Amino acid sequence: MRRIAFCAQLLLLPLAVYVSLTFAQHQPKFERAAANNRMHKELFGKTPDGGQADLYILRNKNGMEVAITNYGATVVRMRVPDRHGKIEDVVLGYDNLEGYVNDKAYFGATVGRYANRIAHGKFTLDGHVYTLPKNNGDNTLHGGTSGFNKRLWKAEDVSTPAAAALQMTYLSKDGDQGFPGNLSVDVRFTLGDDNSLKIEYAATSDKDTVVNLTNHSYFNLAGQGHGDVLQQQVMLHAGRFTPINADLIPTGEIASVKGTPLDFTQSTAIGARIDADYEQLKLAHGYDHNFVLDGKAGRRPVLAGRAYDPSSGRVLEVWTTQPGIQLYSGNFLDGTVAGKGGVKYQRRSAFCLETQHFPDSPNQPKFPSTELKAGRWFRSTTTYKFSTQ
Repeated sequence: MRRIAFCAQLLLLPLAVYVSLTFAQHQPKFERAAANNRMHKELFGKTPDGGQADLYILRNKNGMEVAITNYGATVVRMRVPDRHGKIEDVVLGYDNLEGYVNDKAYFGATVGRYANRIAHGKFTLDGHVYTLPKNNGDNTLHGGTSGFNKRLWKAEDVSTPAAAALQMTYLSKDGDQGFPGNLSVDVRFTLGDDNSLKIEYAATSDKDTVVNLTNHSYFNLAGQGHGDVLQQQVMLHAGRFTPINADLIPTGEIASVKGTPLDFTQSTAIGARIDADYEQLKLAHGYDHNFVLDGKAGRRPVLAGRAYDPSSGRVLEVWTTQPGIQLYSGNFLDGTVAGKGGVKYQRRSAFCLETQHFPDSPNQPKFPSTELKAGRWFRSTTTYKFSTQ
């Protein structure tokens, strides 16, 4: 009997080895399939010139979902849970591509070549004056009349078994909107299982140029379309800011926030002081200011700020390698824009926390430089991390 059992084991051994080898061979494919299941691609629409825009839907194991279109490398949705586990979309935007084609608010867009404003639509670099299109009074805003938010980007699924990830690339040709150099731009979005959306920017040019890239998502932590954000609280690790003039251009001064309505060094409701009798608030019709982050910008992201919605319990942390962050309180939303579900976005129905170099830096020698030398790389990282309390 023992001999029979031993023979049976010998007969079964090749089968066991075969099963083991087969499992080992197919395991990597299974892991890749799991990674691919974290992302879904669907047609979003056709641009006016016939280009195809797609929507890439990234998901993590907690049910958080981020939808991004290659039109403008734009964040279309961020669906995150509240303190009771209810998932809602917390960014403003549109249900279809047409909304983004006609959009003037930069909802969710990747902004460039130069985020924020450049005074008088011009700057001097290497002794040459570059003239840009003016699309904000006498100034250039967010890259000009046709910035990165109006371009079709090339998209690639670069997910791993650990996280869904999407890489967007775009080549901005020499002279595009008046800027020098063929600028190659990569933006990678990674959705982690810690409910974080990491955005990594990289750019290089064949000529000296200026670069300032950011994401322009509008947040309402109660859920998009759920009224204003005046009760939502913001804290910024920023003891200074750059005052502005009537055109919202920095004066060149770097001032302390202490004793002003711009002091968010302690968690403060956005609406607590927004209508205070203070010149900077009157000029911007609320908050639309660049805050100088404490410490030095570097390769490792640091906590720049935190926002909290008491009604839903949602918390948003912003981590960045950038030296500045723009707090915008949706002052120019006026109820004429119909967003998702036909909701009319009213004044102050969202806030932005745009990580960046400072506005008008090419014309402000005392500000951190935004110059990118030919052949060198611009790199920055910003992470939006959600939790509840």
